[in-house]
Amino acid sequence: MRILLDANLSPRVAGALRAGGHETLHVGDVDMLTAADETILEWAAEHGYVVATSDSDFGALLFRRRSVSPSVIHLRGVSHQSPDAHAALLVESLPVLAEALEAGAVVSLSPTRIRVRDLPIW
Repeated sequence: MRILLDANLSPRVAGALRAGGHETLHVGDVDMLTAADETILEWAAEHGYVVATSDSDFGALLFRRRSVSPSVIHLRGVSHQSPDAHAALLVESLPVLAEALEAGAVVSLSPTRIRVRDLPIW
């Protein structure tokens, strides 16, 4: 899976995801460290990446646009955790989420819960 990490997640998470077999970039790797969320969504859709973020704005943007891509993983309830914990949560959950993310979904992912909403969100 191809994953683009938003600026609110540490670039360290990318290394762990790569080690887990996922092609992963951080927005800083593609000169979008300060880019608007809309720009990040457009880049991810154009290049076939799933966006991983702890920012709830991405789901709202997809709703307003009635978009079918890109898929988004919204990490929730993890602000007090380390980048290593973020990476572990993602690596552990991605096999279960792969089919939904490939089809187009917004996934709300926390240490205790997974919620999947298919795209487009109506």
